[in-house]
Amino acid sequence: MTQQGIVVAVVVHEHRVLLLRGQVGDGEPFWRFPVGPVEAGETPEGAAVRAAWAGAGLSVTAVRLLGERTHPQTGQDMAYIACVPESLVSEERPDGGVVWAGRDAIERYVPYGELFAPVREHLDAALRAP
Repeated sequence: MTQQGIVVAVVVHEHRVLLLRGQVGDGEPFWRFPVGPVEAGETPEGAAVRAAWAGAGLSVTAVRLLGERTHPQTGQDMAYIACVPESLVSEERPDGGVVWAGRDAIERYVPYGELFAPVREHLDAALRAP
């Protein structure tokens, strides 16, 4: 991935995934994973850790690369990184823009069928109740 790429932190804890409220311009708000640019000299994993901290105040460990692609709508190079929290310091605050969504609730926030296939496969396994 180039240094101009974008990283997506897919943070899962206790069968729930972290989502943040976003907004593009004057458009409708939407829910998304923590995202951020890969800065010069930074690895995608390091950028994912930074994105989770900047978006939710959450310290995470990057576990593995789920996949890379050029986003079909934006044309941006994207890397998707599975992450786990080091400690939970980010509570659910729907009005404040942070939710932890379980598999049964994620489609209220994100069109599940539109997720990048490797991310959807990761979430299918990670969000499954024990």
